[in-house]
Amino acid sequence: MKITSVNVIECKPNVMGKVICVRINTDHKDIYGYGEVGLSYGKAHYAGVGIARDFGEIIVGMDPLKPELIWETIFRTTFWGMGGGTVINAGMSAIDTALWDIMGKAYGVPVYQLLGGKTNERIRAYASQLQFGWGPEHLFLTDPKDYAKATEDALADGYDAIKVDPMGVTDEGKWAREATNPNWKMRGKLSEKMLDTCYKRTEAMRKAGGENLDIIIETHSYPDMNTGIQLGQRLEPLNIYYYEEPCNPLNVENMLEIHKALPHVALASGERIYTRWGFREFLEKHVLQVIQPDLTICGGISETKKICDMANIYDAAVQLHICGGPIATAASLQVEAVIPNFLIHEVHEGAIKKDMRDLGMYEDIKPVGGYYDVPDRPGIGQELSQKALDEAENVYTCQ
Repeated sequence: MKITSVNVIECKPNVMGKVICVRINTDHKDIYGYGEVGLSYGKAHYAGVGIARDFGEIIVGMDPLKPELIWETIFRTTFWGMGGGTVINAGMSAIDTALWDIMGKAYGVPVYQLLGGKTNERIRAYASQLQFGWGPEHLFLTDPKDYAKATEDALADGYDAIKVDPMGVTDEGKWAREATNPNWKMRGKLSEKMLDTCYKRTEAMRKAGGENLDIIIETHSYPDMNTGIQLGQRLEPLNIYYYEEPCNPLNVENMLEIHKALPHVALASGERIYTRWGFREFLEKHVLQVIQPDLTICGGISETKKICDMANIYDAAVQLHICGGPIATAASLQVEAVIPNFLIHEVHEGAIKKDMRDLGMYEDIKPVGGYYDVPDRPGIGQELSQKALDEAENVYTCQ
């Protein structure tokens, strides 16, 4: 089998950005594979499209049933591959995932079977990013009563775990990263008003969900080491399931200081950490109790499985970071079904919106009652819908 061409597809924009996918085509016309470049959000979209095109050109003519060889080829022969980074690894991730999709289809089995078979029959999921509400509208919640309502809406869908960024939305209803409010400063030292607001929002969710609800706190790396400690200590009495990105992961020692200051709160990070090399020091120093590699950015299915296996040596649990389209979700489920240190699956509030769901061919890849049953279709079990292809903004072909 040979790779004949690679399509790079810019999907129609939605609330989460513009999903970027690759489709690798082979000389067996009915066998092709999909992967996703995990740069649909933030400001790296065109870099994501470009790197997928650059790497797509390299692999034409190669054997798609050799994902390890292709991963090493991109890593070692492109010059920048061994430099790593977000964009390089996102391109590698999409191609690698598409190769595993092809391999599953070629052998007529789901990818999880090729990875070693299931250790998890059902996949527990949580409702993520409730500061934006939980439903058909994308909101920016400020009032603790609205945080309680979002919690109730998630519970009504069967979830028993949620995630929220209690400081992500300013008191005037703007996304903090884009706000210029000098009174909503997230680095240096948090004001008492901000701490009180964050506590009341989270407390409202705790009261709405009861003691059996697992609440994950997310801060999107906005705080620094000091403010991360401040917020964690204020919220600790509310029994936090784990604490995600309390500071950016560029300095392992800073994250370690937060861990020392909050010894009874599990720390999580990973969406900005790439490959085994990136996770190594965090695991060796026992900084993270929950790792969150993003399969569409950290190196694809091949590398994600290796990262998870390495984490298992250090008793670190795994919650794959998922902030993308149906391809990202489907591929992540294949890995989660296999790894013994799987903890929980992320369902972003943007992923439940109709325009995002419409990108996928199969609607059964969604949680029911807060749990997934992983499909048994060959490959990753999902591909772009005809609607997504028809409405795509651009499709580039490497051949």
